[in-house]
Amino acid sequence: MAAAPDGRWTSGKETWVVDFPVLWVAVDWEERHGVISDPVRGVHRDEWGDPEPFVEYPQQLWVTVNWYRIRPTAKLGDLNLAFHYRRVQYVGPQKCGKGPWLAKKTKGQASGPVLFAGWAEGGEVYACEDHGCPCGWEYTYKHGEPMGKPWAKPLMQLMATSEDQVDNVYDPLKAMLKYGHDANLFTVGEEFSRLPNDGKIETVTSSALSRLGNPIIFAGQDETGLYTDTNKLRKPAETQRRGAAAMGGRSIETTNPWDPGEDSVAQRTWESKRPDIFRFWLNPELEVTLRRPDGKPYSFWVKRERRKILAHVYQGINHVTAESVEAEALEIGEKDPGQAVRFYGNKAESGHGVWMVPERWNLRAKPRGLVAPKTQIVAGFDGSDVDDWTGFRCETRDGYQFTPTFPDGRPMIWNPADFPGHQVPRIEVSAGMAHIAATFQLVRMYADPPYWESECDTWAELYGEDIVIRWYTKRATQMHSAAERLHVDLGKVDSGFWHDGCEFTAAHVHATHKTPRPSADQPGRYVLCKPGDGRKIDMAIPSILAHEAHGDVTSTSGWPATENYAYFI
Repeated sequence: MAAAPDGRWTSGKETWVVDFPVLWVAVDWEERHGVISDPVRGVHRDEWGDPEPFVEYPQQLWVTVNWYRIRPTAKLGDLNLAFHYRRVQYVGPQKCGKGPWLAKKTKGQASGPVLFAGWAEGGEVYACEDHGCPCGWEYTYKHGEPMGKPWAKPLMQLMATSEDQVDNVYDPLKAMLKYGHDANLFTVGEEFSRLPNDGKIETVTSSALSRLGNPIIFAGQDETGLYTDTNKLRKPAETQRRGAAAMGGRSIETTNPWDPGEDSVAQRTWESKRPDIFRFWLNPELEVTLRRPDGKPYSFWVKRERRKILAHVYQGINHVTAESVEAEALEIGEKDPGQAVRFYGNKAESGHGVWMVPERWNLRAKPRGLVAPKTQIVAGFDGSDVDDWTGFRCETRDGYQFTPTFPDGRPMIWNPADFPGHQVPRIEVSAGMAHIAATFQLVRMYADPPYWESECDTWAELYGEDIVIRWYTKRATQMHSAAERLHVDLGKVDSGFWHDGCEFTAAHVHATHKTPRPSADQPGRYVLCKPGDGRKIDMAIPSILAHEAHGDVTSTSGWPATENYAYFI
């Protein structure tokens, strides 16, 4: 869960406390002039035929209140600097109403009193008729309250990945412009709408990037979890925000949780250290009440826990029924569990393009300390010449995988960035190999030989050619089978596999992606690849090789006959 830095949102109780100045005239104006519209009923109307006001759900209203939070030091003439937050990020599950909510914020910027207009003495009135709206609505300010005024010339843009995506915001916005009390002020079109005083709202998608660069006072960006370098939307999103900031404007982004393997705009916003970004995300993984007795987060794939997750993330969202959401999530989860967890569990989760769902790896972490000397093990090794990491992973006879360490506790993992010229110290790597062979009963090691052919030859000569075996990871069929063996064993309830929770290995496993490389006898074959955002995957490879060695030794009854167990110090 996340809310304002001072944490005044109370999760699960739908209550919050506001003890800071808010531009309440804008909040109330939006409710008066917003219109509810949906594909089933169209525009919602009351018994007199008037459009029903858009009353926000509690979590939506909390984001709105912080969107209109005013700095106590704000001065007349301040634009975006009058507000506590430069921009807002609202992360929510599928169908929680993010699109219509963003449409309502957009209409507010189009003609509502959304700019700071000084501090009230008390008794001042904002009247709609003074701004061309015939509805007769008025707002009377209290003493010390911030006052509001509309933009003189509102130039605005809505961004999404495609026309269908942008319609999730633009369609409800068109209804608000066409059927609201102030409909006389707007001329609504399919790709843009005319606003008062030559203002304009236009849509921007990946096929209409030429519209970027225009001066704007507001940017609404929908589903920023899909804006990546791959679809070339990261830079346009940043360009659009810069354009708004240069004009004294602000921006809002709404999104489902993202795929952590894609390094999206949404992920970067969430991870930014900037204090002037308001972020709201009812992430069940961060909610202490959604944890098991051992401290691990609830799993979306355990029915009882899933129901509690859904109740948490959809709290107050009255138009969503848990039964229909759950059924859809389970169906999607049959093919793409990561997508189901993102869309409905409101949690950042790796999707179909990621080799290993992080939760699958993380749940098998059971650190047990150092493995005792003379324990029977197998090992995997992957090395690099420059830039990529080099390291060993070992696995005991009973299925415990770990990163071996030197006597001083240093893990046998080498990041080339730590060494001059980005060259891994080969003598030290060979010393690590010698320590493994001297400390444990090494039964087999699979080593990927490129760049390390001479070392592999030396190790085979020293420790046995039937023990140190060259295992080329470039063989797509064999590598796919080995990767699948580890992937499948991690998913088995009765699997004996567990691991030490090595942070470097976990980060590399989480980053590993897969690219389809089908063949006639393996239509589901894939190869492993980097995510394209600079993260490394190197330590996932020796983990796969160690487990493959374990499976091959076990299937051929290759473990030594002497009784041996993994003892832990």
